[in-house]
Amino acid sequence: MGSLNSAFKKTGLELPRRVVVMGLGRFGGGAGVSRWLAQQGCTVVVTDMEPAEKLAASIAHLRDVPVQFQLGGHDAAILDSCDLLVVNPAVDKAKSAFVQQAIARGIPLTTEINLFVQRCPAITIGVTGSVGKSTTTAMIAAAVGAAWQNGAGGAHCGRVYAGGNIGRSLLADLGSIGPQDCAVLELSSFMLEDTPFAGWSPHIAVVTNLKSNHLDRHGSMEQYATAKKNILRFQTPGDIAIINQDDAAVWSWRSECRGRVMGYSTVAAAALPLQVPGGHNQSNAQAALAVLAALGIRPGSDAWRGGCEALHTFKGLPHRLELVHTQVLPGERRVRWFNDSKATTPEASITALRAFAPRSFICIVGGYDKYLDMSDFVRELAERAGGVLGIGATGQSLVDQVVASGAVAPQRAKYVQTLAAAVELAGQWVGDAGGANELDVVLLSPASASWGQFENYEVRGAQFAALAKSQTTGTAK
Repeated sequence: MGSLNSAFKKTGLELPRRVVVMGLGRFGGGAGVSRWLAQQGCTVVVTDMEPAEKLAASIAHLRDVPVQFQLGGHDAAILDSCDLLVVNPAVDKAKSAFVQQAIARGIPLTTEINLFVQRCPAITIGVTGSVGKSTTTAMIAAAVGAAWQNGAGGAHCGRVYAGGNIGRSLLADLGSIGPQDCAVLELSSFMLEDTPFAGWSPHIAVVTNLKSNHLDRHGSMEQYATAKKNILRFQTPGDIAIINQDDAAVWSWRSECRGRVMGYSTVAAAALPLQVPGGHNQSNAQAALAVLAALGIRPGSDAWRGGCEALHTFKGLPHRLELVHTQVLPGERRVRWFNDSKATTPEASITALRAFAPRSFICIVGGYDKYLDMSDFVRELAERAGGVLGIGATGQSLVDQVVASGAVAPQRAKYVQTLAAAVELAGQWVGDAGGANELDVVLLSPASASWGQFENYEVRGAQFAALAKSQTTGTAK
């Protein structure tokens, strides 16, 4: 049997005729690469473990291109007519019998992100980290775009494209992207596992933090960190690594960098006027400012002011501390409902808890159990929350631990199992005691994955938003 390394190293820029895409998914990457391959003249077969009815939206995006589907399982017979296997980053290749059969047959492998970066002529900015990389990616794209529109000048002053793990394949834009443009890419650890096979790291690499996550895939924190470090591995002396100085784990990586190192921090920096709450968003914005500096944009220039204004007006991303409803109660008391469904790890939820005044919020927690260490999250939850409502597989344990701490009154910590029940009870709690009630925020920040009760975190967040808006007192804003 061949090795994974040799399977990837056989790939190049020339596309073979017959391609199998493994993993259509629901977030755009599988559909994007399938469409692009078909447009390049490849014969494309898409295979996915899910049945067609669960992938209806993704299939609909491909109705106008000649793509074949083999869904509801991976049939090894389609490898008989396969010259290249494109693997979705969510697939654990070491554990996939289908991938291992492809390797045994000598079929080369690649990924959507590798296909793109190998062909992208623009300056590339890659963003990774355990928490906040999507928001940081979006902030950087907004700031750079605004700066360039406000007269940044220089060789690179074209259009800005954002993609990668943020949910959009940029392969379709390759025909329009030129050397004067910029591609801002969110890069997950799963994607970065495979970028070494393309011998690629971005011109500007941004590393936000390192927290425990995806250990079920990587096996250990060491292996997880190794995957993340691939964003720096192939940089050259002319490239730039921008690293969060406030995170000791990633700041220690600076000694391994081949490019120029720049740090960013919120410790000595004045608070930026942002619409998105929390110290973590201050950090994300500082990363974006560091990117502007790395691109040669000078503080105080029109371009710099344009970038800062873009950060000031940035309203955040869906499901990431997203304000979905403002409820007006008697006495003009306002209760804000925040959707942070994307917080699927304890570290992500801790950042959300710290965005609000202690004891001012009710937090809805729990979901699918990824067997992560929740001790720090429970401690923070007990210290800061004014009420805790548990849902899903992990919710009961989280509530029990908060009650055991003695920091939250038992009548303000309850396991209710479902999100609908949690929203209903939260609505009752914020309405108690009239104007004397200090609870003015209801926060969904589960610290757990959505599976088991929801198809994905987006569905969970959308349901929370709809339930929040159904609170009849007051209006959404």
